[in-house]
Amino acid sequence: MSTQESSLIAHVIHRLNVGGLENGLVNLINNLPDDKYQHAVICLTESTEFVRRIQRADVEIYELHKRDGKDLAIYLRLWKLLRKIKPDIVHTRNLSALEVSVIAALAGVPIRIHGEHGRDIYDLHGKHKRYQQLRRFCARFIHYFIALSQDLEDWLANDVGISREKIVQIYNGVDVERFYPAGEQKSERLSMPAGFADASSIVIGTVGRLEPVKDQLTLVRAFIELWRTKAEWQAQLRLVLVGDGSLRLRIEAMLDKAGIKEQVWLAGSRDNVPDILRELDIFVLPSLGEGISNTILEAMASGLPVVATCVGGNPELVQDGVTGTLVQPNDFEAMAETLCTYLKDTVYAHQQGLAGRQRVVQLFSLTSMMRCYELVYDALLMARKLEK
Repeated sequence: MSTQESSLIAHVIHRLNVGGLENGLVNLINNLPDDKYQHAVICLTESTEFVRRIQRADVEIYELHKRDGKDLAIYLRLWKLLRKIKPDIVHTRNLSALEVSVIAALAGVPIRIHGEHGRDIYDLHGKHKRYQQLRRFCARFIHYFIALSQDLEDWLANDVGISREKIVQIYNGVDVERFYPAGEQKSERLSMPAGFADASSIVIGTVGRLEPVKDQLTLVRAFIELWRTKAEWQAQLRLVLVGDGSLRLRIEAMLDKAGIKEQVWLAGSRDNVPDILRELDIFVLPSLGEGISNTILEAMASGLPVVATCVGGNPELVQDGVTGTLVQPNDFEAMAETLCTYLKDTVYAHQQGLAGRQRVVQLFSLTSMMRCYELVYDALLMARKLEK
């Protein structure tokens, strides 16, 4: 329950686990003024150790343990919980939590906000008619939709049919003091396994869940193509995949077949991502769909040139030919050719990395993101007070 000095925001997500959406949520909780806002996180399923990244000790975490598929009983549990904690704002995120806005309205929550961080993995182009109808139905219970990219804002307005007056576009922000370019430590590669890479190595890397939508398979194929066709770089080439998931076994099989398992580090989930990024030379995001990628922003803040697929909000972050290169999704040959360009011209790669760092500092800072969310929350809270 909120106090007289602060307002309680209940953030509703599917699961509190490693991911871009969850990282953005944690950044928001950790950096909004604690004298103005209290927070609760409602996980429709469960939370994980990722909860440790929340720095505030007063944040309540609720797990509702939703069953797979339709679980009608969860609506009653949600209603009871919202009636108990009495939040001033319910902020839901993505399709899995969309219907909570209706339950929040029935529970008497005065302000309902819904964030669109990226399209559903089963509907990457946002064309599913039933999902569109569901969003239009729930829109009558939602005060504002927050779209994390211009691409998502246009999709909500043009395809789904949400009034632009109800859409606010806010980019993710990155902590530029936590993610910054390397100095001399890159040559030592201390965050990587001993003997994996040295000062002469060219280390290509990515960060993300090893799941089909992130499509690390295309990056692995591109790396194998480089290895196979560019013998002059074989001794230097290294690949780092940070993250874990269902693709791991397929990736290991591909590497075994190609005979280059020793040149690839499957790092799993890591807590030292900023350190690892500083020790890369090129960052790649091969995903099939994105909202606004935190990892692209983190890589740019770390001074890396970025090779990214031309999907979702990626073109809004990566300036093609200036801070990186955009390639078509699921095209390992084009990706390999692009990587080859950077291998041939390290000065060009370095210049793009510096340009990326500058772009993030100017346009995608954490401070800017916080201020935008604060303005939305404050405007709705003030309007609510005036109504009373």
